[in-house]
Amino acid sequence: MPEERTTRHSHYNLNYHLVFTPKYRRHAFFGEVRERLMQVLRETCLMRDWVVLGMEVMPDHVHLFLSVPPKWAPSDVAKILKGVSARRILQEFPKLRRGRGGGHLWTPSFYVGSAGNISAQAIQRYIESQRKYQDDDA
Repeated sequence: MPEERTTRHSHYNLNYHLVFTPKYRRHAFFGEVRERLMQVLRETCLMRDWVVLGMEVMPDHVHLFLSVPPKWAPSDVAKILKGVSARRILQEFPKLRRGRGGGHLWTPSFYVGSAGNISAQAIQRYIESQRKYQDDDA
């Protein structure tokens, strides 16, 4: 399970599951393209102190599981990963520009889910139990 991380001003355990699909859900990620896409995504994450906890590149979609500092909104993480990867992959593999969706690698949408190391019910119970430890009710 992912560990708690720290920055100068925060302790956090923010983990996002992101899923991207190529334009028209075409099967574009295999062989050399798949390997290069994985490398570009890892490099992009490394440059921003995002930890890749898991990655799978399928022919028609990408799954990423990342630990991200709290200063980054999930939508910004997705925008950066899709933008950087599209630019580099389309430059290196111009054949992907041809046909449907020419010039675009990704659909404009994405999926994001969050995960930590405890459940929502555990957090709710913890918050509800805090009142009994309060000394003064001023």
